[in-house]
Amino acid sequence: MENKSLKYSKLPTEQVNPRTAELDRLPLRRVLEKLNHEDSMIPKAVKKAIPQIEKAARAVSQAYLSKKRIFFIGAGTSGRLGVLEAAELPPTYGVDAETFTALMAGGDKAVFLSKEGAEDIFKNGQREISKLARKGDVVIGIAASGVTPYVLGGLTAGQKRGAVTVLLTCNPKESSKAASLTVALDVGPEPISGSTRMKSGTATKLALNMISTSAMVISGKVYRNWMVDVKTTSKKLVLRAERITSTLGKVTQEEARRLLAVTGNDVKTAIVMARRGICLKKARNLIKKHKGFLKAILG
Repeated sequence: MENKSLKYSKLPTEQVNPRTAELDRLPLRRVLEKLNHEDSMIPKAVKKAIPQIEKAARAVSQAYLSKKRIFFIGAGTSGRLGVLEAAELPPTYGVDAETFTALMAGGDKAVFLSKEGAEDIFKNGQREISKLARKGDVVIGIAASGVTPYVLGGLTAGQKRGAVTVLLTCNPKESSKAASLTVALDVGPEPISGSTRMKSGTATKLALNMISTSAMVISGKVYRNWMVDVKTTSKKLVLRAERITSTLGKVTQEEARRLLAVTGNDVKTAIVMARRGICLKKARNLIKKHKGFLKAILG
């Protein structure tokens, strides 16, 4: 137990931050300024990892275009960030809910209430990914420390299943044989020692945004910078779909609404119908021919 404690104490995510050593002695405004200064270092750390983020994004895109699945697996803050990704991608880019799946140490309830010790069970992560992952899938293990047993178990199982395995961590000193790719974000020690929901959490969220967004861009889910596969699951998204169709289709809002009704709220098809002046069937065939890439149809 003593050796394990020593090992954990040496993790970069557990180090004491000398810049915030007197934090509890400062007035509130200075506390906020200190926290803001620490946060300002995060984008630079993420920028340094862009070559690895690029590889991860390409792997996700290839899996998506091959109709494979992408799994996020994590514990605590890291797990919850994976849940956010999996939950928000379907309405934004029109992907099936089963395509992106998040696994959380301790199960669904742990998303809302911390389940202590769940992250320490290697076999749980291993078992859960073994049941789900297949060859060609992508398993993204999210672990600020880089040593979370539950996450490493998932990566190990993913590797055995023939999946591409990615370790997303804020520990640049850590790598895993179970990960075919490591994205390491060197954000330095936390303002509050060991509180990885802070800089590590923010950096992880930025990296996940970059991986998923860029993967969707190169998979044809975006035209210019518009989400042309948005799902109209709320009033706000209905209005957004109308605005996108009107703008890109170069038609009135009323005509955009009519086209969306004809297509079953398929924004991409409505845009092609408007711009090319063709019927529903021809628009769908054209989109299928170009594998969903509007730039190939509209320029």
